[in-house]
Amino acid sequence: MTSTAHTSGSVSVSAGVRGGDSAAGQGVGPLLRGWREQRRVSQLELALRAGSSARHISFVETGRSRPSEEMVLRLAEHLDVPVRDRNSLLLAAGYAPRYPQTPLADPALDALREGVERLIRGYEPYPALVVDATYDVVAANRGVLMLLDGVPGHLLAPPLNAMRLTLHPEGLAPRIRNLREWRGHLLAQMERDIALRRSEPLRALYEEVAAYPAPDPGPGPGPGPGPEAEPGAVPDAGPSGESRVGAVGSVPGDEEAAEPVSRFALPMRIEHEGRVLSFVSSISTFNTPMDVTVSELAIETLLPADRATVTYLHSLMS
Repeated sequence: MTSTAHTSGSVSVSAGVRGGDSAAGQGVGPLLRGWREQRRVSQLELALRAGSSARHISFVETGRSRPSEEMVLRLAEHLDVPVRDRNSLLLAAGYAPRYPQTPLADPALDALREGVERLIRGYEPYPALVVDATYDVVAANRGVLMLLDGVPGHLLAPPLNAMRLTLHPEGLAPRIRNLREWRGHLLAQMERDIALRRSEPLRALYEEVAAYPAPDPGPGPGPGPGPEAEPGAVPDAGPSGESRVGAVGSVPGDEEAAEPVSRFALPMRIEHEGRVLSFVSSISTFNTPMDVTVSELAIETLLPADRATVTYLHSLMS
């Protein structure tokens, strides 16, 4: 993150995006075989998907046959190879990269950058941010900045990293009431991304945040709330799978004592100024990107999971 738009309270899109690393010095055959094995696809299955033959796929993987540029791209598409690594496959096969990597500050991306910033500003008062392939924050709205109140300056220094901010013991972690669950969700998400992208920077980030102190698991299952349940919560409210959250998440004057919270998705329950806010996360990416930078952007929106959170956030922004 290179700058902050103080007038609007939002973090501006940064000038660069880092992505995954690719293997260098290998022929295209071993690289394709690696992707195929990682995706657990047989040579015959890949051949059927790509309109080829198992014999030809075998010859390509062993170096006995040089695939055409079109075949490299077709195999990469059916193996769900990330755009950055499709360029690596083309280079390994002796062809020029097909997909550019345009810096976000480039005028060619002005419309996209402005559109993304408009989108996350329009989502206020709810938090929304844009991250790159290693979870560095390239844009964020005022809802996110509100959650970062009180975070030490060394964690806010560029590049701002969403995973580090969330899981660091001096970041948001102490405020997240269900940290054990949320931490497990984020680490599993990173593991899936590493399997997809083969990114060494992402793996290094994973090893860093996974080494942060884990929350105390507390006592075993029992009749009462666990150590991470917020005050006023009533656990396991019958076979419906719903629980009730008390007025701790409401604004002054709210007469609702409790409301049912459906577990339609894992929420992040985070404390802010004495109140517990509840969010579920949604992540969006660009459809059929033709640029490495754009392919590695993700827009995350935090949707309020209860009415008390909605009311409180609107009271802050009014």
